[in-house]
Amino acid sequence: MGNSSFILSSAVFLLPFGHLADIKGRKKIFSLGILLFTLSTFLIIFSNSITVLIVLRVFQGFSSAMIFGTSMAIITSVFGPGERGKAMGINITAVYLGLSLGPVIGGFLTQYFGWRSIFAFLVPFGILSLILINRRIKTEWAEASGEKFDWPGSAVYGFALASFIYGFSKLPSEIGWICLAAGIILAGIFIFIESKTPHPVFDIRLMTRNRVFAFSGLAALINYSATSAIGFFISLYLQYLKGLDARTAGIIMIAQPIAMTVLSPVAGKLSDSRNPGVIASIGMAITAAGLIILCFITGETPDYMIILLMLLMGTGFGLFSSPNSNAIMSSVEKRHLGVASGVLGTMRMIGQMMSMGIAMMLIALYLGKKPISPETYPGLLASMRTGFIIFSALSVCGIFASLARNKKLRK
Repeated sequence: MGNSSFILSSAVFLLPFGHLADIKGRKKIFSLGILLFTLSTFLIIFSNSITVLIVLRVFQGFSSAMIFGTSMAIITSVFGPGERGKAMGINITAVYLGLSLGPVIGGFLTQYFGWRSIFAFLVPFGILSLILINRRIKTEWAEASGEKFDWPGSAVYGFALASFIYGFSKLPSEIGWICLAAGIILAGIFIFIESKTPHPVFDIRLMTRNRVFAFSGLAALINYSATSAIGFFISLYLQYLKGLDARTAGIIMIAQPIAMTVLSPVAGKLSDSRNPGVIASIGMAITAAGLIILCFITGETPDYMIILLMLLMGTGFGLFSSPNSNAIMSSVEKRHLGVASGVLGTMRMIGQMMSMGIAMMLIALYLGKKPISPETYPGLLASMRTGFIIFSALSVCGIFASLARNKKLRK
C-alpha cells in the first residue's frame, strides 16, 4: 500500500511540477523537492502507524515528482546538443545502479537493523545533495516566467491520471473498469480544457504538431509497459518453478540492470551524433526479440538461458532509454523543457503501473484466489507466457512508433 501510494502521488504531480518549474525556476523546484523528500524520509523513521506511513509515502511521492519532473530539463538546459545524450546516459546509468544496488542494500539493512534503517540511510544523501546544489549550481532556468499556472487543468489531469492508474491496477474487478472509464472521460475533458487555455499545463500542440515528441513519448510508454513486469514474472519463475532462493534469483536477475548500466552512456553518446530514433528503435527490437524467446519458456529452461535473456533485454533497454530521452528533450522549445521532463517521467510511471496491472490481472485470471503452490504452477507458467506474448506484441508496436518520428531535431 505504501509503495502504491508513493507511485500514484508521484505520477499525478510529475507534469504539473514540470510546468511549474518552467514558470518559477527549475533549480528552485528541484531543490525544494529534495528538501521535502529528505524531510518526509526522516519523518518516516519515527512513524508509529500504517496510516502515518502511507501519508508520508504520499508526501514522498509528491516531493519526488518535483525532482524527476525537473531533472531531465536541467540536464537539457546545461548541456548542448553535442553532449546532451551522453549526459542523459550517465544520469540513466545512475538510476540503474540505484535500482540494482537498492534491493541488496535494502535487504541487508532490513535484516540487521530493521526497515526504518532504509529511510535513515537515505537522509544523509538528501542533505549532501542540497549542499552540492547550493554550491555548484548557480544558474536558474525559467523560460516560461510570467505565465500563469494552470490550476484547473492540473486538477482535472490529476484526477484523470489517478483514476486511470487505480482502475488499471484493480482490473478485472468491476471497480477497476469503472475507474478506468472515469479516467478516460476525464482525460477527454482535460484535452478540451487545455485546448482553450492560454497557458496550459500541457500544450496539446506538442502532441499534434511535434511528431518527434509525440512518437518518442508513445515509444517510451510502450517500452515501459512491455518491460516493467518482466522482473516480477522472472522472480516468481525462479523462486517457485525453479526452486531457487531469493538471493540466487536476485543474482541471476541482476544481469539485466548491469547491461543497462554499461550501455546507457554509450547509447546516449551515440545519439549526440546519430539519429536517436534509429538507435532507440534497434534497442526496442532487441527487447522484442528477448520477449518473444521468453514466450517459449518452460520449467526446464536452464538458468544460463535466463541469464542470457536478461542480458539481451538489458541491452535492448540500455540502447533505447537514453536516445529516446534525448529525442524527447531535444524536440521542444526551452520554455517547455520542464513539461517534457514531466511527460517523460509520467510515461515511465504509467507504463510501470500498466505493466504490473497486466501481470496481476493475468495471475488472477489463471490462478484465481488460489495461492502459488505446486498444483498451481502450470497456471503460473501459463500466465507468464501470456504476459510475454502481450509484452512482445507491445514491443513490436513500439518499434514502429519509434521509427515513425522524423529526423533528429537540434536545439
